[in-house]
Amino acid sequence: MSWKRPAYAVLGLAAAGLAIAVVVTQHASWWQLLVFAIAPDITLLFGFRPGLQRGQLDPRVVPFYNAVHRFWAPAVLIIFAFFLHADAWTAAGLAWCAHIAFDRSLGFGLRTPEGFQRD
Repeated sequence: MSWKRPAYAVLGLAAAGLAIAVVVTQHASWWQLLVFAIAPDITLLFGFRPGLQRGQLDPRVVPFYNAVHRFWAPAVLIIFAFFLHADAWTAAGLAWCAHIAFDRSLGFGLRTPEGFQRD
């Protein structure tokens, strides 16, 4: 096993813990944390159709799936929210990072243009 999967698991736990800590200590709203922890996988709902191979995502959905499963977007959200003192949105970005990290720790990474998992 590669060192990356356990490292992603640790990152996911740290991001999830920080997100919960922000919500609890800053009395921020929980809804952003919950939505952003789940929302990246909404693209999967549009990626399944008959005729695809097992594990393949519809190639039309791949750019959207890959976009919401990269760390740069939640990082930008965290930075802006932190400087704007928008604690609930900071927690949302951290939850999004946790989602991505947990996916990677389980072996679910970005997709090829054909819709298969990258190695």
